[in-house]
Amino acid sequence: MEIDILDPKARKLLKNLAEMNLISIRKPSNDKFLSLVHKIRAKAKHTPPSLEEITKEVAIVRAKRYANSKKQSNH
Repeated sequence: MEIDILDPKARKLLKNLAEMNLISIRKPSNDKFLSLVHKIRAKAKHTPPSLEEITKEVAIVRAKRYANSKKQSNH
């Protein structure tokens, strides 16, 4: 269910209903990118990546992009 709140008073009413445990409010998790960001942040909170790990990952992604761009330019 998705609801567009037009009046700020409605938001307060919804929060009150949630506080009374009559409803629960959660943000939609349709966005795969946002879901991935939350997952990475949660993991990084406990074991933050080192500069070396970040540099290595960036190099891997760049190599893949470069390989893909070379494939496309050859066609």
